[in-house]
This record gives sequence, structure tokens and C-alpha cells, in this order.
Amino acid sequence: MSNETFNSVWDAIETDPVKAEKLKIQSDLMMSIVELVEKWNVTQTEAAKRLGVTQPRLNDLLQGRFNKFRIDGLIKMAIAGGLSIKVDVKKAPSRKPAKTRPAAEITLHPA
Repeated sequence: MSNETFNSVWDAIETDPVKAEKLKIQSDLMMSIVELVEKWNVTQTEAAKRLGVTQPRLNDLLQGRFNKFRIDGLIKMAIAGGLSIKVDVKKAPSRKPAKTRPAAEITLHPA
């Protein structure tokens, strides 16, 4: 067991830094679209129309079905919903090489 600290859950579960960054971006996009839909306070059918997707597709997003979405599709939905996207590129915190990185234990706590 390791007491190593990570900057995000994605860094803890994905040793490839490129894949971890893609997961962070995907997660941020999904959460932003879900927040937007919740603020609209409309039916899923109406929200799906606004985002340019079907209601079942929107339901997958709202249910957090992460594996059903790619970044490019999420960008299309975000833009259709009136969101703008900004890419913030900065120096990353130092990372241990994946080969020597110990496995981390992740504990989830109810909110």
C-alpha cells in the first residue's frame, strides 16, 4: 500500500500521463455540460435538442457513462449548448516515471 498523493484521481488510476490528461479533459467537459443542462431546468428531450444529440445520448452523459464519449463529441455538445472552451497550457507538476510508480489505493467517501 502506498501513501502517495496525486494531483487528480486520473493521475492515480492512469500511469500514462497523456492518457491521464485526456481523461481529465473528458471529465471536465462532461461535468460542464451536465452543470449546463441542470441550470436549464428543462426536460432531457429539450436539453438534447439544444445540444444537438438524442435524448438517450444525453441520458448517457447525465448518468456518467464515461466510456461512451470522446473529447471531440463533447466539444460539439458544449459549443452547441453555448459554452466556450479555453485550453490552459502550463507546466505540469513533476511526475514519477510510470515504471517506478507504486500502485495507489483509492478510497471513496460518500458526500
